[in-house]
Amino acid sequence: MDKMGIVFALFGAVLAALMAGIGSARGVGLAGEAAAGVVTEDPGKFGKVLVLQLLPGTQGIYGLLIAFITLSQIGVLGGSAQMSLAKGLLYFFACLPMAIVGYGSAIGQARASVASIGLIAKRPEQFGKAMIFPAMVETYAILALLVSILSIFGIGGINV
Repeated sequence: MDKMGIVFALFGAVLAALMAGIGSARGVGLAGEAAAGVVTEDPGKFGKVLVLQLLPGTQGIYGLLIAFITLSQIGVLGGSAQMSLAKGLLYFFACLPMAIVGYGSAIGQARASVASIGLIAKRPEQFGKAMIFPAMVETYAILALLVSILSIFGIGGINV
């Protein structure tokens, strides 16, 4: 039972990277389909739609960051990887905001990006406005990233 703490902590780190990564992969794929359709009709819009396609990919980066921070905090990336079950569960729960919100916001951001790509197809001069729609969804991914980071660093000082 003494190894269960590290198991839960590792599971949290993996879940953050996995869920946010899956969401980003799906999101970038959905936006890429829409972008390809626009570029088929007007190759000159490639740069604008590419930016919109890339936006849902940030959640995967945030999930990977949370995984790396967690792995370094729990001693897997150098150090002693032993902890109590309670502390392992704390790390697991600290990773959940990024895992859950990362997945959901990547999909939501993809939908907003697809709509914005449609806007660019008809009105390329509205690129600035089109960027705002998916960028608003990014706010929630950043908030989840912040909560996970603060939680993970806060656990280090807890003795359980």
